[in-house]
Amino acid sequence: MDVRNCKMCGALFNFDGSPLCPKCRRKMEEKFSVVKEYILKNPSSSISVVSEETEVPIQQLKRWIREERLSFSKESGLVIQCEKCGAPILTGRFCKECKRTMTRSFENLYSSPKGGNEPKRTSENARMRFIDK
Repeated sequence: MDVRNCKMCGALFNFDGSPLCPKCRRKMEEKFSVVKEYILKNPSSSISVVSEETEVPIQQLKRWIREERLSFSKESGLVIQCEKCGAPILTGRFCKECKRTMTRSFENLYSSPKGGNEPKRTSENARMRFIDK
Protein backbone atom coordinates (compact mmCIF):
# COMPACT_ATOMS: atom_id res chain seq x y z
CA MET A 1 0.00 0.00 0.00
CA ASP A 2 1.37 3.39 -1.01
CA VAL A 3 1.11 6.08 1.68
CA ARG A 4 1.49 9.76 0.73
CA ASN A 5 0.91 13.25 2.07
CA CYS A 6 -2.17 15.19 0.95
CA LYS A 7 -1.33 18.14 -1.32
CA MET A 8 -3.81 20.40 0.53
CA CYS A 9 -3.59 19.56 4.23
CA GLY A 10 -0.42 17.47 4.44
CA ALA A 11 -2.11 14.54 6.20
CA LEU A 12 -0.95 10.99 5.51
CA PHE A 13 -3.39 8.82 3.55
CA ASN A 14 -3.46 5.64 1.47
CA PHE A 15 -2.76 6.78 -2.09
CA ASP A 16 -5.49 5.76 -4.54
CA GLY A 17 -4.51 7.83 -7.58
CA SER A 18 -5.61 11.22 -6.28
CA PRO A 19 -3.09 13.59 -4.69
CA LEU A 20 -5.75 14.61 -2.12
CA CYS A 21 -6.87 12.76 0.99
CA PRO A 22 -10.55 11.69 1.07
CA LYS A 23 -11.49 14.59 3.38
CA CYS A 24 -9.93 17.25 1.10
CA ARG A 25 -11.35 15.54 -1.98
CA ARG A 26 -14.87 15.88 -0.50
CA LYS A 27 -14.20 19.57 0.20
CA MET A 28 -13.06 20.07 -3.41
CA GLU A 29 -16.17 18.34 -4.75
CA GLU A 30 -18.33 20.62 -2.59
CA LYS A 31 -16.49 23.67 -3.98
CA PHE A 32 -16.95 22.31 -7.50
CA SER A 33 -20.71 22.00 -6.91
CA VAL A 34 -20.86 25.61 -5.69
CA VAL A 35 -18.93 26.84 -8.75
CA LYS A 36 -21.07 24.82 -11.14
CA GLU A 37 -24.30 26.18 -9.64
CA TYR A 38 -22.94 29.74 -9.80
CA ILE A 39 -22.00 29.38 -13.48
CA LEU A 40 -25.42 27.94 -14.31
CA LYS A 41 -27.13 30.92 -12.63
CA ASN A 42 -24.67 33.49 -14.05
CA PRO A 43 -23.52 32.17 -17.46
CA SER A 44 -21.94 35.43 -18.64
CA SER A 45 -19.66 35.82 -15.59
CA SER A 46 -15.94 36.00 -16.18
CA ILE A 47 -13.51 33.64 -14.51
CA SER A 48 -12.31 36.35 -12.11
CA VAL A 49 -15.88 37.12 -10.98
CA VAL A 50 -16.60 33.41 -10.48
CA SER A 51 -13.38 33.09 -8.49
CA GLU A 52 -14.25 36.03 -6.24
CA GLU A 53 -17.87 35.03 -5.67
CA THR A 54 -17.19 31.35 -4.96
CA GLU A 55 -13.82 31.86 -3.21
CA VAL A 56 -12.14 29.28 -5.46
CA PRO A 57 -8.71 30.18 -6.90
CA ILE A 58 -8.54 30.92 -10.63
CA GLN A 59 -5.87 28.24 -10.96
CA GLN A 60 -8.33 25.59 -9.69
CA LEU A 61 -11.05 26.85 -12.04
CA LYS A 62 -8.64 26.57 -14.98
CA ARG A 63 -7.71 23.04 -13.90
CA TRP A 64 -11.39 22.04 -13.93
CA ILE A 65 -11.78 23.64 -17.38
CA ARG A 66 -8.79 21.68 -18.72
CA GLU A 67 -10.26 18.48 -17.22
CA GLU A 68 -13.50 19.30 -19.12
CA ARG A 69 -15.46 19.37 -15.88
CA LEU A 70 -16.35 23.05 -16.32
CA SER A 71 -17.29 25.00 -19.40
CA PHE A 72 -17.87 28.74 -19.60
CA SER A 73 -20.18 30.31 -22.18
CA LYS A 74 -18.90 32.39 -25.11
CA GLU A 75 -20.33 35.51 -23.42
CA SER A 76 -18.02 35.05 -20.42
CA GLY A 77 -15.01 36.07 -22.48
CA LEU A 78 -12.96 33.10 -21.28
CA VAL A 79 -10.98 31.53 -24.07
CA ILE A 80 -8.17 29.06 -23.59
CA GLN A 81 -5.91 27.70 -26.29
CA CYS A 82 -5.50 24.22 -27.69
CA GLU A 83 -2.26 22.75 -26.34
CA LYS A 84 -1.34 21.41 -29.77
CA CYS A 85 -2.23 24.09 -32.34
CA GLY A 86 -3.18 27.13 -30.24
CA ALA A 87 -6.74 27.43 -31.57
CA PRO A 88 -9.23 29.10 -29.18
CA ILE A 89 -11.40 26.62 -27.22
CA LEU A 90 -13.85 26.91 -24.32
CA THR A 91 -13.01 23.73 -22.43
CA GLY A 92 -10.54 20.84 -22.44
CA ARG A 93 -6.96 20.65 -23.64
CA PHE A 94 -7.35 20.18 -27.38
CA CYS A 95 -9.60 21.55 -30.13
CA LYS A 96 -11.96 19.25 -32.02
CA GLU A 97 -9.66 18.99 -35.04
CA CYS A 98 -6.62 18.03 -32.96
CA LYS A 99 -8.72 15.46 -31.04
CA ARG A 100 -9.86 13.99 -34.35
CA THR A 101 -6.29 13.84 -35.67
CA MET A 102 -5.00 12.16 -32.51
CA THR A 103 -7.87 9.65 -32.56
CA ARG A 104 -7.08 8.71 -36.16
CA SER A 105 -3.38 8.29 -35.39
CA PHE A 106 -4.17 6.05 -32.40
CA GLU A 107 -6.57 3.99 -34.50
CA ASN A 108 -3.90 3.57 -37.18
CA LEU A 109 -1.38 2.57 -34.53
CA TYR A 110 -3.57 -0.25 -33.23
CA SER A 111 -5.05 -1.41 -36.53
CA SER A 112 -4.03 -4.83 -37.79
CA PRO A 113 -0.80 -4.85 -39.78
CA LYS A 114 -1.21 -5.25 -43.52
CA GLY A 115 0.42 -8.31 -45.04
CA GLY A 116 1.20 -9.76 -41.63
CA ASN A 117 -0.54 -13.07 -42.38
CA GLU A 118 2.22 -14.40 -44.69
CA PRO A 119 4.02 -17.50 -43.40
CA LYS A 120 7.62 -17.01 -42.37
CA ARG A 121 10.23 -18.28 -44.76
CA THR A 122 12.47 -21.01 -43.46
CA SER A 123 15.67 -22.15 -45.06
CA GLU A 124 17.06 -25.62 -45.16
CA ASN A 125 20.05 -24.56 -43.10
CA ALA A 126 17.94 -23.16 -40.28
CA ARG A 127 17.75 -26.12 -37.96
CA MET A 128 18.99 -27.11 -34.54
CA ARG A 129 22.59 -28.24 -34.25
CA PHE A 130 24.30 -30.15 -31.48
CA ILE A 131 27.91 -29.92 -30.38
CA ASP A 132 29.67 -33.27 -29.95
CA LYS A 133 31.93 -33.59 -26.96
